Amino acid sequence: MLPVVSVQTMRECDAWTIEHETPGPELMLRAARGIRDAVDWDRGSPAGIVIGSGNNGGDGAALAMLLAQAGRPCVVYRVSEKASPDNALYLEKARALGVPVRPFVGHEAEIAACPVLVDCLLGTGFAGTVRGAVRDAILCLNRAREAGAYVVSADINSGLNGDTGEAELAVHADLTVSIGFFKTGMFRGDAPHYIRRLVNADIGIRLLRQEFSLVEPGTPAGERDIVCPGYCEM
Repeated sequence: MLPVVSVQTMRECDAWTIEHETPGPELMLRAARGIRDAVDWDRGSPAGIVIGSGNNGGDGAALAMLLAQAGRPCVVYRVSEKASPDNALYLEKARALGVPVRPFVGHEAEIAACPVLVDCLLGTGFAGTVRGAVRDAILCLNRAREAGAYVVSADINSGLNGDTGEAELAVHADLTVSIGFFKTGMFRGDAPHYIRRLVNADIGIRLLRQEFSLVEPGTPAGERDIVCPGYCEM
């Protein structure tokens, strides 16, 4: 059985791990490695990484750095000039390696032409209705996927509620790479409509309490890479 947690528990586990065991930038780097390792980057280049201002966007910036180090072309598109400290740290590292960092606005056609797109706009703490540039970016990603792009969501599909799975609008992803632990919203509400394939990247976050578990009889945990919504149990 694999743990499935609420957004609040995930937040507390993350904070405890940062305070007691692993610095935030290292966890962000591990998250980026988890995303990197889950994706087939040979689908074409450059990869487009669309990021927000928070730590979900920071995962995307760290991913851009890793791709650049591996010689894989990528471009970062920002929906905001703001950035969390760890986000800004990895943006600078990516820039130093020659990764182009561009605003989302004005580059929609360029984004739509990317064969692989990574959604790093909103994290699991989002709830409500997406607005402004983030909404436009989600619509852009969805149109690109309809036209043939392979779309990856980092941690959770942007726009999806991490607890309930509800969404007025969210990214339709071919692959969602959950970070740390699966969240309850990935198996509820509208989640099956937006999540096609789901994997989890264990980055060493300490589980403080068990709330739910994922039960999939007959499948060793180490081999589980496709999760069907509906297996979340108390």
